[in-house]
Amino acid sequence: MTSRFDNASGLTEFLVGSASAGDREALNEEAFRRMIAIERKRTERSKEPFLLVLLEAGHPQSASNSGKALDNIISALLPTTRETDVIGWYKDRTVIGVMFTGLAIADRSTALGTILSRVSSALRNELTFDQFSQISISFHFFPDDWNHEDSGDPSNPALYPDLVSPANGKRTMLGFKRLMDVAGSLLMLVACAPLFALIAVAIKASSRGPVFFKQDRVGQYGRRFTFLKFRSMYVNNDHSVHRDYVKQLIAGSAERISLDSNGEGVYKLAHDRRITPVGKLLRRTSLDELPQFLNVLWGDMSLVGPRPPIPYELAAYQTWHRRRLLQVKPGITGLWQVTGRSRVTFDDMVRLDLHYATVWSPWLDLKILMRTPGAVIKGAY
Repeated sequence: MTSRFDNASGLTEFLVGSASAGDREALNEEAFRRMIAIERKRTERSKEPFLLVLLEAGHPQSASNSGKALDNIISALLPTTRETDVIGWYKDRTVIGVMFTGLAIADRSTALGTILSRVSSALRNELTFDQFSQISISFHFFPDDWNHEDSGDPSNPALYPDLVSPANGKRTMLGFKRLMDVAGSLLMLVACAPLFALIAVAIKASSRGPVFFKQDRVGQYGRRFTFLKFRSMYVNNDHSVHRDYVKQLIAGSAERISLDSNGEGVYKLAHDRRITPVGKLLRRTSLDELPQFLNVLWGDMSLVGPRPPIPYELAAYQTWHRRRLLQVKPGITGLWQVTGRSRVTFDDMVRLDLHYATVWSPWLDLKILMRTPGAVIKGAY
C-alpha cells in the first residue's frame, strides 16, 4: 500500500486498510527515539510531515493493570498501521509512541481527526471501558511550528527526545562544556574590564545612544533571549535593509559583495551607512562581541557554537536549517567563524554548524578557541 496521502480520503483508506501485524513488535525506548531522529531527517529531505502519537495509560489502580493496558494498546495498534509506520516505547513501559510517516497532506486538522477516529475505534475493541477512559493521547506533527511570536519555547520537546534528554555520557560532556563556559567567560570579563570602560567612553563620545545594543535572538530549541553587543550603529535606524538581505542570503539569491581590490567578496552587508565610525572599528576587530561573555555566563550561549539568529532570520529557515539550533547552544565563536566566515553561502555555514555538532568534543572547542584570535586579526566585516 502506498505511503503517500494527498487528501483525506487517501488517509482514510490507509487507516481502514489493516496491515498484518506478522512478526512486528514494539521497539524499545532507545530504538524508538532513534527512529524519531531518523524520521526528522527524512522529512527534511522529502518535505512530507509525520505525526507522532503518544499514548499513556494514565494512573490505573495497580501497576499490573497499567502494564496490561499498555500491552493491549500495542496489540490493538500493530494491525492498524503500515509497515512503514513505527510503534515503540517512547518511555519504557510508561508511554507508547506511534509515528505515522509520509503524510503528504495539506490539512493537518483533517489528518488528526481521521487518525484519532481510527485509533480510538481500535482501542475500544481491545480495551475495557475503565482502561480506555484512563488513556491520554497527544498529537505532535513534524515539522513543528516555530513562527509564533511569544517568548516561550517554540520547538516541541516531544519531537526531540534524543536531544532534550541525552545519554549519560553526553550529559557528562555537556557538563564539562558548561564548566569551560563559566570559567572562560569569567576570565574574559575580568581581563577585559578596562577595555570595556574604554569602549564605553568611545561609544558615548562619538554618537548619541546607549553603550550596549540589546536584541531579541533565538537560542537552543528556539528559546528567545536578550543578546548583548556594544552598540555599533546609530540609534533609530531602519532594520529592513538587513532583513531583506538576510532573506536573500538564506534563499541562496544574495550576491557576494567585494570589499577590496582583489575582487574577493563576502556574503554580508558592506559599506552600511547605519554603522558609526567607532562601530566600524569595533566590528572589524570583533570587539563589539565582548558583552556576549555575559550571555555565556548566564547560560544563554556557549563560548563555541553556531551564531544565534534574529527571529526574522529563523522565519526564513528551511526545516533542515533549524537543526543548527537544536543540537548545540549558540556561541560567540565557532567552526564557521574560523574557517569560512562570511565567504561561504548560508547553506554551507549551516553544514559547518551541523558538522561541529556531530563531531563536537572539548578538544575541538579548545582548537576553535585557539584559532579565533587569528580569524579576528584577519578582520571581520
